Amino acid sequence: MTDRRITPDPDKSSRADPAQIAVSVADLRRTPDGPRDRQLIYGDAVTVLGDAGGWRYVQSAKDGYCGYVQGQTLGPLQDASHHITSPATHAYEAANFKSADLISLSFGSRVMVTAIEGDFAQTSLGYIPFNHLAPLDTIHSDPAEIAARFLGTPYLWGGNSRWGIDCSGLVQAALLACGMPCPADSDQQATLGHATNEAYQRNDLLFWKGHVAIVSDPHTILHANAGAMSTVYEPIDDAIKRIEAQGDGPVTGHRRL
Repeated sequence: MTDRRITPDPDKSSRADPAQIAVSVADLRRTPDGPRDRQLIYGDAVTVLGDAGGWRYVQSAKDGYCGYVQGQTLGPLQDASHHITSPATHAYEAANFKSADLISLSFGSRVMVTAIEGDFAQTSLGYIPFNHLAPLDTIHSDPAEIAARFLGTPYLWGGNSRWGIDCSGLVQAALLACGMPCPADSDQQATLGHATNEAYQRNDLLFWKGHVAIVSDPHTILHANAGAMSTVYEPIDDAIKRIEAQGDGPVTGHRRL
């Protein structure tokens, strides 16, 4: 049986045109005006497969996820040279933090730097603080450190940005930044790495039914969760007890990357 999340529907596909997300964040929906499955952020590349009124049926390049975005959220695919490495940033009208902010960008957003002016990088969006950027080919080495940049981010079902993120969105952002391919949803992520029964170690993944967390140290996980409605650290034993008590069952997987 094919997985509709990563298998384009031939009945909805009539073309294959490259594009990218041209707004801070865009909902990727199951159907036009339907529920949000995931989100895409500025600079994410997509293939436009079909049209449905003001909506576009697309497939995301970073994980193959298919769904609908509003047509107005898309723009031409552009080359990028850098990505945002701070939790979030702004593009300003001038190379001056007192100038008007033009757009907000989440961690991982991809931009093209055309010049450097003082402490700012000039882009097509405006001027971005240069210390909030890294070259596109920068590969980080510690997923748990990347995930920690989202501490305090509100929990949002299907969220993939600093303004709202869910458990699998957090893991995906952390792994992609470290050069590790990563699907979008927790059930898909449950096949990453290999199963282990060894003691917990940093960057292990723990799974429950419909939930995933990243291990920060042998006694602590970091996860975006609806219990806290935020991205938080939590003692592993406390999380296991709490999640079982709320009826979501025991740990279903322990994976080592």
